[in-house]
Amino acid sequence: MAIRKSAQAHWTGGIKSGHGTISTESLSLKDQPYGFNTRFEGKPGTNPEELAGAALAGCYAMALSLALENAGHVAKQIDAKAIVSLDKAGEGFEVKHIALEVHVSAPDLDQEKFMQLANTTKENCPISKLFRADITLSARLDPS
Repeated sequence: MAIRKSAQAHWTGGIKSGHGTISTESLSLKDQPYGFNTRFEGKPGTNPEELAGAALAGCYAMALSLALENAGHVAKQIDAKAIVSLDKAGEGFEVKHIALEVHVSAPDLDQEKFMQLANTTKENCPISKLFRADITLSARLDPS
């Protein structure tokens, strides 16, 4: 059984003069504005890299909670942060690196076991795998 969730983006205009909105199926984000200025100039609003980081940090924290619990350690607290780097590459940009930082409080867990669980979780949480996933495309051009 596949669980399907969706998000959508709407864009109007050119790259610098245009603007868009991003919404999620759950409406936890509804018509959240984004644009060139929120992505490249630090203006208020969101951007794709920030949303990708939020998805990874959230998924990782949940997956690490599961891994810890399966190993007999219930975490008191897990704080995960994903820092997504958008780098200039040729004529465009690409995400070349994501720094994942995690701070955990879990009783009776030694450093070696913690690092093993943390690294295994990094490789296996669903959003980590997303970044290695095959992406299919269905495209349609409406007549002018």
